[in-house]
Amino acid sequence: MPLRELLGDEVLDLLLERSRDGAGGLRLTGQGSMLGELVKAVLERALEAELSAHLGYGKHDPAGHGSGNSRNGKIGKTVQTGVGPVRLAVPRDREGSFEPVLVPKRAGRVSGGLDDMIISLYAHGMSVRDIQHHLRQIYDTELSHEAISNITDAVLSEARAWQSRPLEAVYPVVFLDAIVVKVRDNNTVQAKPAYLAVGIDTDGEKHVLGIWLAKTPLDAATAGEGARFWASVMTDLKNHGVRDILIACTDGLAGFEDAVHQAFPHTTVQTCVVHLIRNALRPVARKDAAAVAAELRTIYTAANAEAAFDALAAFADGQWGRKYPQAVRVFESAWDRFTPFFAFTGPVRKLLYTTNGIESLNYQLRKVTKARGHFPGDDAVIKLLWLAIINIEDKRARERALRKEKTGKRADQPARLIEGQRTMGWREALNELDLAYPGRIR
Repeated sequence: MPLRELLGDEVLDLLLERSRDGAGGLRLTGQGSMLGELVKAVLERALEAELSAHLGYGKHDPAGHGSGNSRNGKIGKTVQTGVGPVRLAVPRDREGSFEPVLVPKRAGRVSGGLDDMIISLYAHGMSVRDIQHHLRQIYDTELSHEAISNITDAVLSEARAWQSRPLEAVYPVVFLDAIVVKVRDNNTVQAKPAYLAVGIDTDGEKHVLGIWLAKTPLDAATAGEGARFWASVMTDLKNHGVRDILIACTDGLAGFEDAVHQAFPHTTVQTCVVHLIRNALRPVARKDAAAVAAELRTIYTAANAEAAFDALAAFADGQWGRKYPQAVRVFESAWDRFTPFFAFTGPVRKLLYTTNGIESLNYQLRKVTKARGHFPGDDAVIKLLWLAIINIEDKRARERALRKEKTGKRADQPARLIEGQRTMGWREALNELDLAYPGRIR
């Protein structure tokens, strides 16, 4: 039954009258507000019910006479809730053995709405200080820095469980990309890359496999990202059940190729073409960028590696190659890792070339992290990135559900950003990968 039907006009009129402020407006949240009064009434009623269950008889019930324990008045207590501070009259028993569940002893807040709100604000990139200010300004709620940190730390165990969950045995393609965050490490704040791995499983669905930050050795000033770091990442993947990766697509990471081949000897390492183009265009003046990009296109869209080499030579001898020799060197230095995708036809090439999914994810994550000055440690980074990923996907799921509710038809937009997103043209790509890597997929 709707709440409106449960609350009569007389009750609602009284609530309206009691919730007026000095200017005649309504106080919906905060001390003495309409919602605060409702929360107070519900909580106090629930506490009375808890005490009745504890004693074994209801209020004013004759069955309580001579039971050995009885009600013993009430004690005032202010708790923080999702609608602001609420002053409660908490019932007591004579023996002092009553332990409320809904509003535990020594608890300064009611979990649920307030905790969910704080975690949501944190997932949107607000710092603990910003959350404190928001709660104080909007809800007249005071929570300490430690209390808010403890609330957000409660999800850290979930993030760690997600990091250690079992993975698929085989991933035909894995993409690795990073966003840069500022983290306090070894008593200094430094910029560190947080690497995300996105894998495409044999069903063509994309999944974030994990988040890793390089550790800073005690005798070093910056985080190490060499072979040792990548070896630990590969070991982590193996420990979670991955036994084979067909193609690993990265941005020419130092030490990555050796670490991959040590853990997965038969994996093909492919330089991300999008990153390669971006690096080649970095020294190019803005007015020349469109023309240079058009010339570079002849290289990565060539029919095969030999034709691509000829296109690079033509570019190097041409107007733009002579003007921007750095762009030529970008392709030359990455040539052996750039050319593997020429062994495939369109469906697989498009799969390896198009990194829009992880690029879009990282764009959304950068919006969340850029508002933070720095993170107190690596766990805080992983916690926020995991929360942000969950929040992004949940938001899109809610929008799809709302669209379906309005139209009555299946809603595929907005599409999943990463988790569970189906790879376009996967059937053709899978057949070709199965022929190129016999016996390793199925």
